[in-house]
Amino acid sequence: MKLYGSTTSPYVRRIRILLSQTPHEFVSLNIYEGKGREVLASKTPVLRVPCLEDDGHLIFDSRVIHNYLTEKFQYAALSWEQENQLTLIDAVNDSLVILFQMKQSNIEADRDAMLVKNQRERIDASLRALNNQVEEGQFSGWQYPSICLYTLIDWIEFRQLHTLKDFDALKSFREDHADRIEITATDPRD
Repeated sequence: MKLYGSTTSPYVRRIRILLSQTPHEFVSLNIYEGKGREVLASKTPVLRVPCLEDDGHLIFDSRVIHNYLTEKFQYAALSWEQENQLTLIDAVNDSLVILFQMKQSNIEADRDAMLVKNQRERIDASLRALNNQVEEGQFSGWQYPSICLYTLIDWIEFRQLHTLKDFDALKSFREDHADRIEITATDPRD
């Protein structure tokens, strides 16, 4: 089993954490240029990470990889509430990736531009909903949605993408799990 990705991607990190107790090879790539981009293009036409190669299958997207691993290893299925949580988490991730890539590409966008405004609105509304869910104890266990939430919050902090000053429950959630071995082993800062 090979997992292709970058060490800084929150989508890759969630799968690395999920596979922390499973033998696999992690292939770290520079996904934006050179040999890493070539390897990525040879594995997935989507040109996004993560990509999992296993038993002759190439599986794209962290959500699909999770579903594949759930079936393969008979992990507990996610409830509809947990699926909705993943939708909120992925919405924030996706919007932040767009804004991050715009910034990295030196694309100046007016805060009132529809694309930017829609991304910021989605980020704020989804983070507010996730903060409320953490306060209600909906992320009290350490299942896949919790892993995904952690990698999102930590990526926000790592890349300094958004202020979390109004989201105390999210900040506490991150602090509560920061010392887990699978978290420290996949820290993008290292």
